[in-house]
Amino acid sequence: MRILVVEDDHALREAVVALLTEENYLVDEAATGDEGLYLAEQGIHDLLVLDIMLPEISGLEIIKRVRATGHTMPILLLTARDSVADRVNGLETGADDYLTKPFAIPELLARIKALLRRSGNLGKDGKISYGGVVIDGKLRDGFVEGQALGLTAKEYELLEFLMLNKEQILTREQIFDRVWGFASETTISVVDLYIHYLRKKLASFDRDNLIQTIRGAGFMLKEK
Repeated sequence: MRILVVEDDHALREAVVALLTEENYLVDEAATGDEGLYLAEQGIHDLLVLDIMLPEISGLEIIKRVRATGHTMPILLLTARDSVADRVNGLETGADDYLTKPFAIPELLARIKALLRRSGNLGKDGKISYGGVVIDGKLRDGFVEGQALGLTAKEYELLEFLMLNKEQILTREQIFDRVWGFASETTISVVDLYIHYLRKKLASFDRDNLIQTIRGAGFMLKEK
């Protein structure tokens, strides 16, 4: 799972990023509204943790623009504003949940997990399944009929992204940004290489045809 944290308070942002990283989430971060909006619009995150009061563009404006472009990822607002009117405004703008600062760490984690389950991105047992393949976020591996695929870290992240977006076309750019990150020094051709690696491991269980190449567009996980 990849989460975007947009928060201008440096200490709080770093603490949340460290916490989520310890929980085995992949985390991107932004300190300004402009940067946060740019990252949110890439369509590679499973959840957005967002402050309302941000430099340049407010958190509410980010929500409006993200929702206007069709992105449906869950959004959790973190804010010092705790009036009923503020909470209602945030939720009506398009946020999915609201957490007031200061907050307890266990509550933050519980709300994130609840939002991921509600969105269908996470099963109650922390597993995701499609086409006879099951991935386990705790074990960081995939399974077919109980047998492990033996995935590397990047292979797991690739398969997870495909499964979270099953039956949807993902461009090479989206896959690259999601799995290797915006700051990666490798080239986008690595996507095709790892698709090959993943298909080879799935082929051992006759599941390689789940990953379809969409000519001129990218890749899609879909049962034939």
